[in-house]
Amino acid sequence: MITDHRLHSVSAKLKLYSYWRSSCAHRVRIALTLKGLDYEYIPVNLLKGDQSDSDFKKINPMGTVPALVDGDVVINDSFAIIMYLDDKYPEPPLLPSDYHKRAVNYQATSIVMSSIQPHQNMALFRYLEDKINAEEKTAWITNAITKGFTALEKLLVSCAGKYATGDEVYLADLFLAPQIHAAFNRFHINMEPFPTLARFYESYNELPAFQNAVPEKQPDTPSTI
Repeated sequence: MITDHRLHSVSAKLKLYSYWRSSCAHRVRIALTLKGLDYEYIPVNLLKGDQSDSDFKKINPMGTVPALVDGDVVINDSFAIIMYLDDKYPEPPLLPSDYHKRAVNYQATSIVMSSIQPHQNMALFRYLEDKINAEEKTAWITNAITKGFTALEKLLVSCAGKYATGDEVYLADLFLAPQIHAAFNRFHINMEPFPTLARFYESYNELPAFQNAVPEKQPDTPSTI
């Protein structure tokens, strides 16, 4: 049972409601670590239906993760959480000062958030399982990721440095890293057509803030996955 920690909190420590495999929660974990923020990790087991628990629904009526609790402030969307953290804790900044690069960060973020991730979330998977076979399901996911990665590769190839829009980590990287990690490790996407994205993945693997946020290293990660 999920406890509503807003009602019992006596500490200002941030609380993150998360699920180990959620790419949306993964983004927020990276942001928290990059900002050097200590937080309490509160697991929400999506497979067991914790997201539908009445106490959790008080925190997030949508019944999704992540959710961030900061005192009396509750934020439920990964993009909103990350922008809140960037406003409240501006160092290091998650958006470049260059207007064009800032716009590219928003575009890359939007592609991941709107055109890729919704096609691979658990609720959709469960719906598809009743409608199509495993082969068709894999084709659905592969097509969504490939289409999005094709757009991202074209968007970023001309402005990329070590990371998406240069040699500093910005907002786009927080959204790209979980998606590319899942492409490599969960969905086994052929990354040969996407050399720029594959190079980012190598760069992210060198950063402790990114490595500590991966699904395989979370408190609720199953012992066998």
